[in-house]
Amino acid sequence: MLIACGGGLLLIAGCASHQYGKLLANDDKDMVGSHEAGAATWNPLVDSSVAQLLGRCPPVSPPTSMGAPFAEVPYADASATPAATDAGTPAKMASHSVPGDLPLTGPGTELLPDALDPNYPTQLVTGPARVCFIGIENKSAEELVDFKDQLYERIDSQINESSSFRSISRRLIDAALIETRLRPDSLFLPANRAAFAAALGRQGTPVDYLLYATITSGTTDRNKSTQRDYLLTLEMVNLETGDYIKESSKIRKGYHKTRAGNWWNFGIFDQADG
Repeated sequence: MLIACGGGLLLIAGCASHQYGKLLANDDKDMVGSHEAGAATWNPLVDSSVAQLLGRCPPVSPPTSMGAPFAEVPYADASATPAATDAGTPAKMASHSVPGDLPLTGPGTELLPDALDPNYPTQLVTGPARVCFIGIENKSAEELVDFKDQLYERIDSQINESSSFRSISRRLIDAALIETRLRPDSLFLPANRAAFAAALGRQGTPVDYLLYATITSGTTDRNKSTQRDYLLTLEMVNLETGDYIKESSKIRKGYHKTRAGNWWNFGIFDQADG
């Protein structure tokens, strides 16, 4: 009898320590964490904030500039008007270089006064704007652990998927910070920005914008239940002028000790009243 009981306990202990796995398909839902944020929280935050930020930030205008002012959103062609162009979307500007077979003097040249001006740029856009993604600063109540590097790569990849922007390699960014002995938060000083841009330029990687990401959280406790608001903020800084724009996305999440806690706090009577 004792031997049978002992064998049963060993069998139960073996089952309790066993772990199963499953490969998730692309259309499977992300698992919602029971104690902290996870894929179901971070992935939508990144997707939303990156799309909003790149939709507002204009591409580079002059070929020799380190960045165009955020207020000056260029139009796709000379015939476009502000009413006909979406100011919230980066516009692809057409080249205004003079065709090689066009005579510079004679009949017909009066139609291109701007192109014949020696001070007029031969090309308004030389390529996508170069974005230097500095990193992610975590100011939330939770440790990101392995999610921090994954969030960086997800943001970096989505920037490169845009036709108007290209991100600079993280390895080159880290090398430039080591060379200049600068911290990421010290790049807001003009002299430090210039030194950092010069270091990247020597590596053959000019930069137009600096990108910072910040994660914050706000916690509300109600007895044994908790609501936590997660906020991801992206800040794009014009390297030349210091002008910046911000975009944020927020997700709210509830944590409960029991399944009934979800109903008690967010039930049909809207009783989340303290």
